[in-house]
Amino acid sequence: MSHHSVWCFMKRIISLSIISVLLVLTAFGQSTAITKTGTTAASFLKIGVGARAIGMGGAYTAVSDDISALYWNPAGLGFATYGEAVFNHVDWILDTRFDFAATTLVIDGLGTIGASFSTMGVGDMFVTTTAMPEGTGEKFTAGATMFGLLFSKNLTDKFAIGFNVKYIRENVWNMSAQSIGIDVGTMYIAPVLNGLRIGASMANFGPKMRLEGRDNLVLVKTGAGGKNIINSGYELDSYDLPLIFRVGLATDAFKMDNNRLTLAVDAVHPNDNTEYVNSGIEYSWANIISLRAGWKSAYERGGEQGLTFGAGVQYEFSSPVEFLIDYAYQDFGRLKEVHYFSVGLRF
Repeated sequence: MSHHSVWCFMKRIISLSIISVLLVLTAFGQSTAITKTGTTAASFLKIGVGARAIGMGGAYTAVSDDISALYWNPAGLGFATYGEAVFNHVDWILDTRFDFAATTLVIDGLGTIGASFSTMGVGDMFVTTTAMPEGTGEKFTAGATMFGLLFSKNLTDKFAIGFNVKYIRENVWNMSAQSIGIDVGTMYIAPVLNGLRIGASMANFGPKMRLEGRDNLVLVKTGAGGKNIINSGYELDSYDLPLIFRVGLATDAFKMDNNRLTLAVDAVHPNDNTEYVNSGIEYSWANIISLRAGWKSAYERGGEQGLTFGAGVQYEFSSPVEFLIDYAYQDFGRLKEVHYFSVGLRF
């Protein structure tokens, strides 16, 4: 492909990204009395990963230069020059727990491959019925898991694509639902504004989920005196995955010597809520200490999320092995605050 053809292709990507941002932002001015809040399955897929990304208000689609790009925009890993491993823990709202772990490896001439795993659980709860509201003595649990495989590659030194295929499972007592989700992302580095980065991603595209299992089986008595018993069951509905479209811009406001200041903004369109905007900032000194702040889910109707901030430390054991630890705080309004912790290794 000639340089002229590549540049024409890049201009189309930039134009489409800018148009997408404008369309999403325009939608904020439109009011509607009906939203689709709470109408999708596997809502744990909407929990952001990476304390660094959360500290920047979730404005990470165009940043995505570390392993947490697996969640925000898999294309970002197409520019990676090192492998990574990370573990992310969150004491989520309402006594739930969320954990995420991932690893990536850069293969020369091929691209970046990776694997990720996340789990969410609520612990044991007592089984209650209308006849026994205080509990039957039994306990049940509910949770969700995700396992994903990533491939990302830079097609030029300015443009990259990425794909993430995920197996998704949710369970409640003796019932479960499964599906396959696909994430797709693109990243372009423009030759302006200190390398303006333009990112776009689509997450969780896949078939609907429906709970199935022995808990929805019922015995129906029929005939004279109810002597005939027929095995039957409740037919449960199917629900979409939480499809999310993101378009983001990021740039280094200044980058000199040991100082770097990064600004980022994302426009987000989910299929189960109103559109919203994430914005964030990160200051890094000597690639050792980083301070971050942001605002998550601005303009989201009825949303509780807001202010975020965080910090991180990067320590080099012996080249090229580095240890990273990050923390982020997220205000959740009436649901109180959430604290994120991430521990990572680069090699």
